Amino acid sequence: MDVIAPTTALAEPVRRTFRRILSGDDAGRPPWVRAIGEPGDAGWFGPGSQTWEVHSSLATLVGGVRALLLQTCHPLALAGVEEHSSYREDPLGRLQRTNMFVTTTTFGSTERAEGAARLVRSVHERVVGTAPDGRPYRAGDPRLLLWVHVGLTDSMLVAAQRYHRAPVDADAYVAEMAVTGRAVGVSDPPTTRAELSAVLDGFTDELAGGPTAREVTAFLQHPRRALPAAALPAYGVLSRAAVDLLPTWAHPLLGTPDRGPAVRRLDAAACHALLASLRVVLGPRSAAVEAAHQRVGSQP
Repeated sequence: MDVIAPTTALAEPVRRTFRRILSGDDAGRPPWVRAIGEPGDAGWFGPGSQTWEVHSSLATLVGGVRALLLQTCHPLALAGVEEHSSYREDPLGRLQRTNMFVTTTTFGSTERAEGAARLVRSVHERVVGTAPDGRPYRAGDPRLLLWVHVGLTDSMLVAAQRYHRAPVDADAYVAEMAVTGRAVGVSDPPTTRAELSAVLDGFTDELAGGPTAREVTAFLQHPRRALPAAALPAYGVLSRAAVDLLPTWAHPLLGTPDRGPAVRRLDAAACHALLASLRVVLGPRSAAVEAAHQRVGSQP
């Protein structure tokens, strides 16, 4: 989510770095963002939807990190990432591809959203293998698809509830995200907040920690070689906030600290301050949001 704002000499380097990290383009308008503005319908959700509301928020920066941490808790999902992802060699590339999928399915026309979903399904067809414990896995397994879906949905929702400036209708958001889940192959995604919590709880016996999970978690918390040095302090604030939002059961699996209430309050205050500063520097709307509103003729 790359945000546009009036140019100032002080803020412009921050904006360029932010846009380049998330989109691969200094101006925040790579081809897939420009395509969102091309003629088409309102897409899967449209203006006024909770998905537009949540995914236009800088709280997604926290939610995205939390989603990756949750995904790491499932040994088969982790094996797929370890054996088929380029996150170690090209972490920003993986981030940008994930951003492209979420942004296009959220703000793009129906045609664009369906194309993004088809691309994901085709990639999943090639992700097959055997986990270190000897179990076979495939990314298109409905159970794994469900785990990734509920981890992303829950993480974006929890982060928005904590850090977005407007109230979030949790049931509406979960129901809308079910549309995206079905499009990538999730057979029966949850459609209410209560169902989402129940599905997450139902995975408890399938989750595990271990050295690899902790190694990946350490990388996600401190990606020193993945980000420009100037971005690391801000990422540290986001990472701490994401860890603090993890469910209690995740900490022993990932080796993350289960900080006390007082420390979590300090972390949250730091994250609120960071996001408020970013809103001032980056401006109120992303290039993708601007393009989507222009496409459908609505006012942001």
